[in-house]
Amino acid sequence: MLEHDGFIKKEFDEQADVYVINTCSVTDNADKECRQLVRRINRKAPDALVVIMGCYAQLKPKEIAAIPGVNLVLGAAEKFNIVSHLKELAKNDATKICSCDIEDVNSFTATHSVHERTRVFLKVQDGCDYSCSFCTIPKARGKSRSNTIAQVLAEVEDIAKAGAREIVLTGINLGDFGKGLQVTKKHTEDFFSLIQELDRVSPIDRFRISSIEPNLLSNDIIEFVANSKKFMPHFHIPLQSGSNKTLAAMRRRYKRELYAEKAGLIKLLMPHCCIGVDVIVGFPGETEEDFRETYDFLNNLDISYLHVFTYSERDHTDALQIQPAVPMNKRHERNKILRNLSYAKMQEFTAKHIGQKRKILFEGITKNGMMEGYSDNYIKISIPYHAAWENQIIDWVI
Repeated sequence: MLEHDGFIKKEFDEQADVYVINTCSVTDNADKECRQLVRRINRKAPDALVVIMGCYAQLKPKEIAAIPGVNLVLGAAEKFNIVSHLKELAKNDATKICSCDIEDVNSFTATHSVHERTRVFLKVQDGCDYSCSFCTIPKARGKSRSNTIAQVLAEVEDIAKAGAREIVLTGINLGDFGKGLQVTKKHTEDFFSLIQELDRVSPIDRFRISSIEPNLLSNDIIEFVANSKKFMPHFHIPLQSGSNKTLAAMRRRYKRELYAEKAGLIKLLMPHCCIGVDVIVGFPGETEEDFRETYDFLNNLDISYLHVFTYSERDHTDALQIQPAVPMNKRHERNKILRNLSYAKMQEFTAKHIGQKRKILFEGITKNGMMEGYSDNYIKISIPYHAAWENQIIDWVI
């Protein structure tokens, strides 16, 4: 939006007139990192305007506005009006907060990543109606709402014209696609209909599903991906814990048995499929036995890699009431154990495909003169740069 209005993008370490910091409420130390970045900007470009937006800005706008050097704080809906806000802002003005009650945020704004010729991330859904006890996302992003299939197809057409070969479908709760549609009053559209339509008419070669809740990953979706030429054999499915006791305390909408059933069906239909898993360690009340249950469950499951998160306390979440808290050193220890398991799982998954021919989408040159690409089933390949292969899908023996 800013570039469309005549702004020129700079690298963060270059001097600029405006700095925009997008904050998160999921990762730890958002406030600390935000303050450090603002201090760096003030030292480097004292006359620049500093804009803070994102989830943390929606949750704690006054706290952010109190950071010396911040000029503008934009909440969940107002970030899309950044251009008009900047036009009305001067460096010496008092810090301006533009936010609203998250209950009033009900519109969907379509966005996709730019400057990424090979792989583009396309947001088709936003917000979440779930009430997981550890999560601030519903308070930061609002109710579940979606784009329409027709508008998604139009965006995909534009992305294809720009030369992209692969699109990753993203959302806060992607499997909930179809809720809160702005155009159709009846919820006749859902995620399954979206991917069927993309597979049927889209000019894009490859699609990936970024992350989908196990209770929303229907058998129809799994079977469809297994038979699709455009949707890649790659799922990322949040688990969070392999202990049913902990899942209940987290207020997740499934038990580990359902998760195992979904992973089993995927591997039955697509033995070559890559499965990524989100896990949280150190949730309040997680005993050594609970953690061991999670470890054993993951160790015995045919998955490919883990994204491991260390639980951190979040204001206004029900998990704060759960006792006892797990000591921080224990949380870090458990994180390390699962990261080691993740490394072993990815090594094992890759080893199964050595000698196989798979389709690799190669990207541009890296800093060390190599080029990288990902197979259909998400195995990373690195080779010496070959200009003719950039943004091309190549049959490659792993």
